[in-house]
Amino acid sequence: MTDAQRVVESVARESYGRLVAYLSAQTRDVAGAEDALGDALLSALATWPRDGMPEKPEAWLLTAARHRLIDAARQARVREEHAETVRLVLGEAADVKEPDELQDERLKLLFVCAHPALDPAVHTPLMLQTVLGLDAARIAQAFLVSPATMGQRLVRAKRKIREAGISFDAPSERERPGRLGAVVEAIYAAYGIGWDEAAGAESRGRDLSEEAVWLARVLRDLRPDDPEIRGLLALMLFCEARRPARRDADGRYVPLSEQDPARWSLPVLLEAEGELSAAAAHQRPGRFQLEAAIQSVHADRRVTGRTDWAAIVDFYAALLRLAPTLGAQIGYAAAVAERDGPAPALAQLDGLDATAVRAHQPYWALRAHLLERLGRHAQAGEALDRAIGLAEDDAVRQFLLERRGRGPRAGG
Repeated sequence: MTDAQRVVESVARESYGRLVAYLSAQTRDVAGAEDALGDALLSALATWPRDGMPEKPEAWLLTAARHRLIDAARQARVREEHAETVRLVLGEAADVKEPDELQDERLKLLFVCAHPALDPAVHTPLMLQTVLGLDAARIAQAFLVSPATMGQRLVRAKRKIREAGISFDAPSERERPGRLGAVVEAIYAAYGIGWDEAAGAESRGRDLSEEAVWLARVLRDLRPDDPEIRGLLALMLFCEARRPARRDADGRYVPLSEQDPARWSLPVLLEAEGELSAAAAHQRPGRFQLEAAIQSVHADRRVTGRTDWAAIVDFYAALLRLAPTLGAQIGYAAAVAERDGPAPALAQLDGLDATAVRAHQPYWALRAHLLERLGRHAQAGEALDRAIGLAEDDAVRQFLLERRGRGPRAGG
């Protein structure tokens, strides 16, 4: 890969959502903004290696994308349909601002994607693609549908935004609460995908996680009295604090129970605790606050050297009453195993829906661990093989393979 290609890739990774959101806000056409920016990136790949990299790559891409929008609008067969786009883009083309002077429109675009006129099922996928730059295939994988199906849903949603004339202005105070839940869910989904993908400091996954944290901070500043937004930010910060300890010096996966707490970032942990305390002061517990509270108990190990599993079980029980997700059910079983032993925890797993857990890797990894602790080695091996086959993270797969190679009692 050439230096120019690396710069194009870096700018695309770091600035895609920002530029799409800015262009969309000017033209009221999300799909058109994405197409224009895509063409600008292709043009950069063709011209930068030949002519040299521009001093300000992001500004170059913005200008090229604007020219693409203008050309497309001028050449449209039905000119009246695109007259507004021409007027909006031409009106600002003479005064192109530097990237650091651009108004960041990403949060506004998140609320556009959560408009009640759009199918609620597409709210989060649409935000992930338009604001955070994920492709349809990766989003489809996260939502367990085919890439073609997800692509069609996203295209329809963008067409509806344009054809229905959905406003790109910030929603009113009256409208905002109805869209806020979808925005929060999208930020959390983005962080989860980034966390799963982040194998190193330069990965796309880390960039995505950092974008999600940034959006949560902006949302917190917009609604500082919303405890669930602060709970979400606290949850992500607790996880971010542990990032340096997720891999050892050789890049091998290190599970939470084996991480060195001294490698957890104390400043980030303190910030997370501050956000969680501010949320708790409202005395309106919610899903994200409870998930953050669980992480807070884990974080106490940095000071106390131990984990209060009874507190974690209690927090999971409260979480299950509010949001009985599969992940929460498995987390609860893992906590019960630490407090009460493997037998009651395995009974919890046995009560879960067989269809839901069939392809859920954490379920099989925990099941293997519990069976091994109970001395049921053959069944543990079968469950571990299932977990290995379902593992998408190469480091996690290698960790499980090494555990499999150690034979009986490896999971105890």
